[in-house]
Amino acid sequence: MEPSKDPYQMVFPTFYLAADSAQAAKMSAYMRNLFPFLGIPTQKRKELSKDFLTFTKKQTTINWTFVNTCWEKEREFQYLALSYLNTLIKLLTPNDISQLKHLTTTKSWWDTIDCLDKIFGTIALQFPIVNDILLAWSVDENFWLRRIAIDHQLARKEKTNVELFEQILLNNLGHKEFFVNKAIGWSLREYSKTNPKWVHNFLTKYHNQLNPLSIKEASKYISK
Repeated sequence: MEPSKDPYQMVFPTFYLAADSAQAAKMSAYMRNLFPFLGIPTQKRKELSKDFLTFTKKQTTINWTFVNTCWEKEREFQYLALSYLNTLIKLLTPNDISQLKHLTTTKSWWDTIDCLDKIFGTIALQFPIVNDILLAWSVDENFWLRRIAIDHQLARKEKTNVELFEQILLNNLGHKEFFVNKAIGWSLREYSKTNPKWVHNFLTKYHNQLNPLSIKEASKYISK
């Protein structure tokens, strides 16, 4: 990456030069042909991104123009944008929620959503006012927003807002969507590492309302 040129612009041709059409077809097929790919494997993408992300660590503002441009291009650029946001995650505030919501509801699939839920979780932990937004999303018509709400506290351990967690789960009992029920099970399984008794009691109390997939996922670390 040439230091005399704008890194935000230089990273695009850097990726395009590494494109592999045969690999791109395979990667796109894996994602049900929902998105075009350049065909850059994860490790190679990380190598290509290294200098750019090192540069971004020194920045003091989020370049949303860059992020949105990435969201208009091939899938690897969405991954790049998410790496960029994670690098500058300490700069994100509730004022960025609308921008992040746009990313959540555009070109949505599990690969980007599972990165975004961690970003939302970090913001909400620092700014509890965001909890009200996530609670509202837990009943939204868009099931990806529901998934964000359900999973945003993953890996919080003792810092989990249990009251909020429970309410969000209750708001999604009986949902038919696979990605919602998978998220319920995943979030319960993760929290069971910290508080197995609470998860066991939740599974027992709401057993008849929980999807079998959720129960299967949630029970992995629960003693029979």
